[in-house]
Amino acid sequence: MNIESFREYCLSLPLATEDMPFDDQVLVFRLHGKIFACVSMDRPDIASMKCDPELAIELRERYQAVEGAYHWNKKYWNQVWFDRDVTDEQIREWVRHAYDEVWKKLPKKLRGDK
Repeated sequence: MNIESFREYCLSLPLATEDMPFDDQVLVFRLHGKIFACVSMDRPDIASMKCDPELAIELRERYQAVEGAYHWNKKYWNQVWFDRDVTDEQIREWVRHAYDEVWKKLPKKLRGDK
């Protein structure tokens, strides 16, 4: 995976948006204003993604590519190295998981639930 394909996949998810709220180097992906992933232009080989706390620990133990995310709450955020022991498909799966983690915490009105 590379930063371009990561960005493309994040933006392919329904209602996903991107912006640079921190500086001109950190690209953030959001769902209804809530961040689910980000990548830095300084380090285009690493992305940070929201994660269920139990799964976050499991992934860190299983893959060298997965660590607690720098500058994020490590209980809920992992950073993933694109060039280590994970496939592009796994990264896309984790992006989708991050998106779903944000989705399930949105108010019912925003999710379209009755």
